Amino acid sequence: MSDLPACPACQSPYTYQDGPSLICPECGHEWSLETTERDAEPGIRDAHGNPLNDGDTVTVIKDLKVKGSSSVVKVGTKVKNIRLVDGDHDIDCKIDGFGAMKLKSMYVKKA
Repeated sequence: MSDLPACPACQSPYTYQDGPSLICPECGHEWSLETTERDAEPGIRDAHGNPLNDGDTVTVIKDLKVKGSSSVVKVGTKVKNIRLVDGDHDIDCKIDGFGAMKLKSMYVKKA
């Protein structure tokens, strides 16, 4: 029996490897084996797939509107000493000039 992972799109167990890619014969979905291995590791990741830990410093990669205010957290803003939490917003932090905030990990990169 094959030790390849099931298709992430349709959960079919009949995947096969073609070079560096994995292919599902039932739905035609293709993905790389490296992506599957990286996604299997637990934890919260930044926008580039790097694992994040409590106490890391991250950089904002997109202008973010602050809910309930007319201000914006600008691209390139460094956020020090983050704390990872469960929920829709993965990161609790304090940003200079804004105070305590919650951020999504998809909008930051590890500094």
